[in-house]
Amino acid sequence: MKIDVNAYTIPTASPESDGTFEWDSTTLVAVHASAGGKRGFGYSYADVATASFIKAHFVALLAERDPMSIESSWAAMIRAVRNLGRRGVAAMAISAVDAALWDLKCKLLGLPLVTLLGQVRDAAPIYFSGGFTSYSIDELQKQLVGWPLVKMKVGRDARADRERVRAVREAIGDAELFVDANGAYTRKLALSQGKFFATQDVTWFEEPVSSDDLNGLKFLRDRLEIEIAAGEYGYELLYFEQMLPSVDVLQADATRCLGITGFIKTSALCEARGTPLSAHCAPSLHAHAACALLPLRHIEYFFDHVRIESRYFDGFVAPVDGAIHPDLSRPGIGVELKAIDLQPL
Repeated sequence: MKIDVNAYTIPTASPESDGTFEWDSTTLVAVHASAGGKRGFGYSYADVATASFIKAHFVALLAERDPMSIESSWAAMIRAVRNLGRRGVAAMAISAVDAALWDLKCKLLGLPLVTLLGQVRDAAPIYFSGGFTSYSIDELQKQLVGWPLVKMKVGRDARADRERVRAVREAIGDAELFVDANGAYTRKLALSQGKFFATQDVTWFEEPVSSDDLNGLKFLRDRLEIEIAAGEYGYELLYFEQMLPSVDVLQADATRCLGITGFIKTSALCEARGTPLSAHCAPSLHAHAACALLPLRHIEYFFDHVRIESRYFDGFVAPVDGAIHPDLSRPGIGVELKAIDLQPL
């Protein structure tokens, strides 16, 4: 197989922030895997270092491997990073390559990914995600109104968070509302905020404390009626196994959790533990897998990623009636990178 990789940094529409971070661009790491006259596409939202990592460690490693044996290539990449650290950049590099391998295999077989995996639902429900802490209340309300299920960011200012949540509830009416603190609160503050959020019919409290504070997540899960969710920073099964007793809903991201292969394994873990799974961001990458995995509840339709994928991916599918319906006429994950008007890094 031939592996090619590029990274593209794409400015955001405006400066954005959540409870613990600020950003003004997103980097798309795009991987293509070629064999048998077909070309598979996979990607991650990461740093340019991820592209450099792929070039340094995986291009030669996968050159002679069978494109039909994805699990073998996946295991080979994991072995190759043993002394480099599997989490972080290495995991995102494996994730992007793994997605390209799945796309390639499907194209060699002439099948959509959901068909190869075994379809269990016609469409994957989504929730719209944005509502950044950098937005004014007016901007917040305008962005989130009109969606049946929305998520907003909190965590910068506890008092302001309450006013912002109240304003969003007023704007969206009976729509379901999630909040995401990105680990910004202490346990006691999260408990207090969570009790207030419940009065505003918030049903999901994501990363109320650091996702590394498993005891804190469980503390809040046991004391709040709102569902506690976390897991987007999970890179491997052990992480998810350790987190499961502390959350009501597990999040996983195929651009980080060792690819589509890792996402499927995480789904099996959720199924065994009776825990719902929610796909974090990258809606185009998750759409097919989400329709093939029983524990999957929904996909995060994240503003930044939707903005990139709708502009730069041929085959991008927008939701209809709150759900994404994979295009079964296209093989693989269903999208291709366009010849975009950005210079690769």
